Amino acid sequence: MTEKTEGLKTIWYFVGIMLTLMGVLVCLAGIIDVFMSVAQKTVLGNLHPSIWWGAVMVVTGLIFLIKNRGKYS
Repeated sequence: MTEKTEGLKTIWYFVGIMLTLMGVLVCLAGIIDVFMSVAQKTVLGNLHPSIWWGAVMVVTGLIFLIKNRGKYS
């Protein structure tokens, strides 16, 4: 039996949305930390890992969105 699944998206499309949104929030928090001059409490804090990690999450989320935008489950 085959069922019509018009309008349904795969779970990976929604994973892409969540990764993108969370990445934007993490990246914005990192940028705010840079401009607010928060004291660095970790050894590698001067590298601003929240900005890098947020950017990686945004790029990964966008890849998920682009690869799964036309696929149906």
